[in-house]
Amino acid sequence: MKIPALVLSAAVLTGCASPSVPPPTLVKVPVPVPCVSADFPKSRTYPDTREALRAAPDQAEFTRLLAAGWPLRDARLTALEAAVEACRAPAARP
Repeated sequence: MKIPALVLSAAVLTGCASPSVPPPTLVKVPVPVPCVSADFPKSRTYPDTREALRAAPDQAEFTRLLAAGWPLRDARLTALEAAVEACRAPAARP
């Protein structure tokens, strides 16, 4: 009598067993990332604006305004070119 009960209980427990679940699959999804950092300096107001140049009282002030604006624009252009080159460079992949 013990053997049929043992077989019956084994059959019942086998029915309760869960089917084998496949292991989780790793899916890599590309995530867009801005190539220019959020702390990149915003454009500033330059001393040689059209209004400032038109309002210059003489040629000396006009030239002084231009001379003050050029290095600032060159520095900004250098920073922008570096940012563009960093965006063009292939991203390092892990």
